Amino acid sequence: VQLQASGGGLVQTGGSLRLSCIISGITFSRYTVGWFRQAPGKEREFVSAINWSVGSTVYSDSVKGRFTISRDTAKNTVYLQMNGLKLEDTAIYFCAVHLSAVIRTTETSYNSWGQGTLVTVSS
Repeated sequence: VQLQASGGGLVQTGGSLRLSCIISGITFSRYTVGWFRQAPGKEREFVSAINWSVGSTVYSDSVKGRFTISRDTAKNTVYLQMNGLKLEDTAIYFCAVHLSAVIRTTETSYNSWGQGTLVTVSS
C-alpha cells in the first residue's frame, strides 16, 4: 500500500486548506483512511478518519466542526478540508491506512503511512 499526501502550505488564521491523500496498492474496499498530525515537539495525534466503503467518519474534538474528511472512490483519494484554521493546527499532516472497516483512532492501528505534508498557520 502506498499513500501520497499533498496540499499543505502556509495560511493565515481563519483560512482554509484542502489536503489530499492518494491511495494505491489496495485491491479491496474494507479499510479505513485516517489523518494524523504532529506538531513541533509533540506526539502525533489523531485528526480524522473515514471508512472507505461506506463513508462513515470520525473526528477529534479539536477539529470537529472545522474539518471535513471525504473520499472520491473513482480517484482513490481521501480529502481533508480544513476551515477556520488556528495557530494550533500547525503540524505535519499524515494520512494512513488501517486494514479494517472499523474506524480506529490510535496510531498503532494503522499499517501504512504517507510521507506527510506541512501545514503552517500564521497570525
